[in-house]
Amino acid sequence: MDRRLTPATARVAHVSLRGRQDAPAYTEGQRLQVSAPLSDLLRTPNGARERQLWLGEGFVVIDREQGHAFGFAEKDGYCGWLPETALEEGPAATHWVASPGTHLYPEPKASSKELAALPMGARLAVLGQVGKYAETAQGYVPASHLLPLSQHLADPVTVAEFFLHTPYLWGGNSRAGLDCSGLCQIAHHACGISVPGDADLQEAAGTVVQGEFRRGDLLFWKGHVALAVDAQRLIHANGHTMSVAYEGIQDAIARIEAAEGLPLRSHRRL
Repeated sequence: MDRRLTPATARVAHVSLRGRQDAPAYTEGQRLQVSAPLSDLLRTPNGARERQLWLGEGFVVIDREQGHAFGFAEKDGYCGWLPETALEEGPAATHWVASPGTHLYPEPKASSKELAALPMGARLAVLGQVGKYAETAQGYVPASHLLPLSQHLADPVTVAEFFLHTPYLWGGNSRAGLDCSGLCQIAHHACGISVPGDADLQEAAGTVVQGEFRRGDLLFWKGHVALAVDAQRLIHANGHTMSVAYEGIQDAIARIEAAEGLPLRSHRRL
């Protein structure tokens, strides 16, 4: 089974695996929330980053070790380890950050020193509004940067374009740094479309199409994904420019095959 999507350690497994995978014990887990603005989801305790999770995201904990909690992200089922200090029991979120990023302030005042930078997708429980600011338990956020959880943006490509020139970061899921699948996921998540966390999983979730590329189509190479902007251009977070950038579709196909020996593997639509 794919370790990224298998909520189990050597000691315990989530109840969803009962009858599918043997385990010494099973648990329903404990639902907590990410308490840090942005937290690395790790392969092992203190190990390599796999993805990143945003403030307020639900995370189901099923095991603990070395000050870390193992579980899975509610939004896509991606499994890994988070520092226990990055989790808490918090109030139910009401809004999400719908701008590329925003800041959390100690008072409803633009000149006050920010408490933290919040990424797109961060979830907050709004308690009220003071002028142009939404009041939350953590502080104040410009209300214009938030949307209710029931509302989404309209076009994943437009969202991806918000992140032009963002630096490339392996496993990154925010404007501080993105990789190819992180850009694809954040762009679709903002539009209310559930997409897995890694390129191969995203490829498996799409439907193969033939013919002309259309806006929003996904192009896949081994280990890489890009979004078609139109029939001629794509946008992707890539190691060639080390950033989120536009590129001609045919130029990208030729460059990647020449440099890495990887042909375009599939053209898919979600």
